Amino acid sequence: MAIKFTDYPDEVLEHKKKVLLIYNPYSGNGIFPKYLDLIIERFQEKGYVIRPIRGGAERILDYIFSHMHPEHYRQVIVAGGDGTVNIVVNAMMKHDIDLPLAIFPSGTANDFAYYLDLPKEIDEMIDIALGDNMSYADVAKVNEKYYINVAAMGTLVDVSQKTDPDLKYTIGAGAYYIKGLSEMKDLRPIPLKITSKEFSGEVEMFFALVMNGCSAGGFKRLSTEADASDGLLDVMVFKKMPLHEIPPLFFGVLTGTHLSNKNVIYFQTNELLLESPVDVSTDVDGEKGEKFPLRFSVLHKKLRIFTRENNI
Repeated sequence: MAIKFTDYPDEVLEHKKKVLLIYNPYSGNGIFPKYLDLIIERFQEKGYVIRPIRGGAERILDYIFSHMHPEHYRQVIVAGGDGTVNIVVNAMMKHDIDLPLAIFPSGTANDFAYYLDLPKEIDEMIDIALGDNMSYADVAKVNEKYYINVAAMGTLVDVSQKTDPDLKYTIGAGAYYIKGLSEMKDLRPIPLKITSKEFSGEVEMFFALVMNGCSAGGFKRLSTEADASDGLLDVMVFKKMPLHEIPPLFFGVLTGTHLSNKNVIYFQTNELLLESPVDVSTDVDGEKGEKFPLRFSVLHKKLRIFTRENNI
């Protein structure tokens, strides 16, 4: 008979002695499951009991978080890419789970983990998760969906959703670049109305980003001014432009100098409304996003995340 999550009541273990580990076995190159025994061993040596949960489907996490007793847990660990982290954070916000989060980056790009300077080696990941150093992170909200790294909208922004998983497995984040180049033929301007305290206006755009972190899709310097705990979102709108001006802008994105480009609108805000009369593709942390109109807000320092250094 299969053992259910609730077959071991929280009361049988001491206060704060359990750790919830949610992992995506398919993220990145798919090798994370081979580390499970090592993780369990390391945590047991410190007196903690790991509860591993395979997958990241919303319905599974709804069940888990609605039945758990947070007061008996030390932390939540999420192992996967940005999409898996997004699903877990949304479930934690939905069920008001106020536990510190440890991120084991095992996806393709791991953009938010890059921003936090989290390690790629499993032993170092475990060391950080077993430590006491934490940093605050804001949680962004767009309509009814939460995110911690980036919301994107417009042409090309759903590249991560369309990229062949086998290609991501083979060449990693480079798969996004290849897929993006193949979609350039579909580049089309989109009318956008922007409303915020800092900037308002109407523009024709190719695509736009509303960022909490600094990188997306493997582009490491997309938001060079980003601070994920400052209570502000970094807004970048890439305007309609002649095709010959795209390569210099692309180079600027690679080098982190694009914010001063004449074809980029950039500002920071804690509240934002984006509207468009046409159907616009959206993406949130690599997952399918919300429909327009988009209302953005920020939950300031809502998350505690285990990091190399303590900033709390």
